[in-house]
Amino acid sequence: MAVDFQAEIAKRRDDMLADLFSLLRINSERDDSLADAQHPFGPGPVRALETFLAMAERDGYTSRNIDNYAGHFEYGQGEEVLGIFAHLDVVPAGSGWETDPYEPVIKDGKLYARGASDDKGPTVACYYALKVIKELGLPVSKKVRFIVGTDEESGWADMDYYFKHSGVKKPDFGFSPDAEFPIINGEKGNITQYLHFSGSNGSDFVLHSFEGGLRENMVPESARAVFSSESLSFTEIQSELQQFAAENNLQTDLSQDGDQITVTLIGKSAHGMSPQAGVNGATYLACFLSRYSFGGAAGDFLKIAGQVLHLDYYGEKIGLAYEDSKMGALTMNPGVFRFAETADDNMIALNFRFPQGVSSEGIYQQLTKLDGPNAVTVSEHLHEPHYLPPSDPLVETLLRVYEKQTGLKGHEQIIGGGTFGRLLECGVAYGAMFPDYENTMHQANEFADVDDLYRAAAIYAEAIYELIK
Repeated sequence: MAVDFQAEIAKRRDDMLADLFSLLRINSERDDSLADAQHPFGPGPVRALETFLAMAERDGYTSRNIDNYAGHFEYGQGEEVLGIFAHLDVVPAGSGWETDPYEPVIKDGKLYARGASDDKGPTVACYYALKVIKELGLPVSKKVRFIVGTDEESGWADMDYYFKHSGVKKPDFGFSPDAEFPIINGEKGNITQYLHFSGSNGSDFVLHSFEGGLRENMVPESARAVFSSESLSFTEIQSELQQFAAENNLQTDLSQDGDQITVTLIGKSAHGMSPQAGVNGATYLACFLSRYSFGGAAGDFLKIAGQVLHLDYYGEKIGLAYEDSKMGALTMNPGVFRFAETADDNMIALNFRFPQGVSSEGIYQQLTKLDGPNAVTVSEHLHEPHYLPPSDPLVETLLRVYEKQTGLKGHEQIIGGGTFGRLLECGVAYGAMFPDYENTMHQANEFADVDDLYRAAAIYAEAIYELIK
C-alpha cells in the first residue's frame, strides 16, 4: 500500500506542535532535592511522563506507568516487538538563554526550548509517526512498544527499574530517536570516574570554595571560586584576571567581601561527548588560580583541574590517549567540580567516552597514578561500547528509508554520546538531527528546526511501517 507519509504528517502539523509545546513547557530536569517515593527523580520528570501517557490515552492507546520511572504504550499484534525508546527528562537549562527555556518560542523557523532537540522534539515526531500508521489502519504483523524514560540524562536508573518491574521482556529490535540521521549504529562506552580530595589548605592563599558544572555529561559553562590571600592585593589579582580573560576571550567577574575574594568565570557549555566543542569554565578558572601558591589539598585540586585536565580533551596528559580505527578517540569531559574547605570529601567528576580497546578498569588504574587525589572511585553506571554492523537488517531498512525520503546517501556513524538504542543488542539511534545541523544539545538556546521535525516524523512513519508491516 503506497502512502505519502510526508503529506500525512503535514495534515497533523498543528496538533503535533501543540503536543510538543505542552511537553516543552514542563521543566523536567532531575531534582534530587525534591525526590521521594512517588517522584524518584523529582516532580518535573513525573509531570512530563504523565503528560505524555495522557496523550497516548487520548489517542486510543492503553498506557502503563511503571511507578513514575518510565512508561509505555503498545500498538499492533505479533510475536516480534519493535521497541522505540525515547526520554522526557532534560539537562539543566543553565544560564545564557535569550528566551525562557521552558516557554517554547519559534523564531525564524527554529523552535527554542530546553528539550526541543534532546529529546522531546524527536519523541513527539516519532509519536506522530506511529499515530499516522494507527489512524490509517495500515496492516502490521509485529507489535510496537513505545517506551519513554525519565532519567536518560543522569544515570539510566529509569530503564534499570523499568526492565526489573514492568514484567515485559526486552523488545527484539528497535531504535531511539535521540541522535542523528542517517543512523547511529555504534556508540562509544561511557563511564564517569571521580577524583577525591580533602578540604585542607596549606599556605597564605586559602581556597574556601570552588564550584563548577551542573551534570557530568555537560561541559561546565561557568565556575565560581571564593578565596583569600595575605600576600596579594585585590587590585593585583584584578589586573592579572583581566589579562587572563583577554588572552583567552573569557567573561569574568571579581568582587571582594572583607578578606574574601569571589571570582566567576563564564565559558560555553556543550555535550560531554564533545568536550572540545565547549569552553570549560571550571578548568579555565582553575588554570588561573593555579598560578598562585595554594597548598594542601586545595593546591592539588587546582593543579589537577587547571594544569592536568585543562584542554586535555583526549586524556593525553594522564596517559589515556587511545584511538580505534572504527570508533575514534577516547574523550574526557571534566564535568563537575566541588571543593569546600569545611568538607572532608571534595571531588572532580570525569566523564569518559571510550572506544573498543579501552576498559573502565584501565581508565581507573591510570587515574590512580595521578599525584594529588587521595582516592579514585567509579560510577556504577557503566555502558560498554556498542556496535551493530551495516549488514544487519535493521540498519539496512532504516538507511533505505532515509535515502528514499531525503535523496541523500546513507552511511553508518559512530558517536561518543550514549542513547537508549544501546539497550538492545539489535538497537540503534535514528535521527532526528539531519546532516550539517547545528547541534545545540546541552547548550543554552537549544533549538530544533521546525520543518526538520516534520521531515523526521515522515521518515519515522515510513521506517516504522517498513519494520512492522
